[in-house]
Amino acid sequence: MDKLLMKKYENAIWIGKSLFERGRATGSSANMSFIHEEKIYITGTGTCFGRLAVEDFAVIDSRGNHVSGARPSKELPLHQILYKKDEGIKAVLHTHSFYSTIWSCLDHENTNDVIPEYTPYLKMKLGKVGLIPYAKPGTRELFDSFRENIGESNGYLLKNHGVILGQKDLMSSFYTLEELEDSAQIAWGLRNENQPKISELK
Repeated sequence: MDKLLMKKYENAIWIGKSLFERGRATGSSANMSFIHEEKIYITGTGTCFGRLAVEDFAVIDSRGNHVSGARPSKELPLHQILYKKDEGIKAVLHTHSFYSTIWSCLDHENTNDVIPEYTPYLKMKLGKVGLIPYAKPGTRELFDSFRENIGESNGYLLKNHGVILGQKDLMSSFYTLEELEDSAQIAWGLRNENQPKISELK
């Protein structure tokens, strides 16, 4: 195994462990992937972020064929759609982290940008966060809905489901996911009308 691929595996395993230990990924509900030499390396179905190993990743070639490793996550098509949307995306993270998920359960007037801009950092790291209409996880309906609704946003909340986003590498995806979850927590905390109103950035 070449050194660059080994480093990507090490980052992926560290990210999974960090998210799991802090409750931002639970059970076997999350998945992540990265690109290496035109192949997608994605966590296998049923794997747990808290105990990932190299053998827990599936390898998918440029034609979408499973060429080695574990059986790929059933949400592989979501990752493939993001890679196709933007050639600059080289790593994708999808979790059911608490605040992003609970924010995805609410109704939002502007579905192209659903996270209020209370701080500047999410926009700086990511941009707009769109809301994808609900469909059951792992279904063709979800994949079609995702493909049809990703155009104007940079990261996404899957309604009643969780967050998915992609960046130039694994660590950038991790940092951005952290920022999105923190932003959703702030938005949730300030949603109560009894709390002081804070002006959004203009």
